[in-house]
Amino acid sequence: MAAAKTDHSLERMIFFSDAVFAIAITLLVIDLHAPELPRGASDAAHLQALARLVPNFVSFGISFGVIGMFWMGHHRAFGLASRYSPRVLGWNLGLLATIVFMPFAAAYLSSNIFQRVPAILYCLVMLAAALLNLKVNRTATGPLMADPHAAPEALAYVGQRGVSVVLGSASAVALAFVLPGFCQAGLVSIPFWRRFLSWRANRRAAA
Repeated sequence: MAAAKTDHSLERMIFFSDAVFAIAITLLVIDLHAPELPRGASDAAHLQALARLVPNFVSFGISFGVIGMFWMGHHRAFGLASRYSPRVLGWNLGLLATIVFMPFAAAYLSSNIFQRVPAILYCLVMLAAALLNLKVNRTATGPLMADPHAAPEALAYVGQRGVSVVLGSASAVALAFVLPGFCQAGLVSIPFWRRFLSWRANRRAAA
């Protein structure tokens, strides 16, 4: 029995994408600077210095989770692909560009917490990444690239997940205009959007 031919173009694109995701997620820590206190500073002084970094810690945690979420979606979608299509390349590069820009947006937000412009910028970057992610993943799981043996349910889940991220990011953008200090809380709506889309799909299938 002959071994399946490896699609080297697809592998190279996936390896490159994984490397960019890894670099972007590592860059998030650059905004976390250790407090500089005089030798012999009291415990209270150290705690106060760490407390001033709480916005940075929160932004790091959320942005780490967000980039990780995009990587997991990318990984899941391309795990269902077995063929390369040049149509995905430009969209994938666009997605990676927004992912690499995200550490800057996160640092800008954490340094200007409760300010509207940084919050809107961060959420717009998130929305752009979500839209590009949706396009990339739909292409990867579409007829041009999808593995012919991939389960239809798995392909459908990738699409639902992508739409839920777009809706959650759009919710964060809307929240940034009225409550900029809590704009990232809009991302919490992503699981609820996913459940709603799943419920709607099941209802349509039953009908």
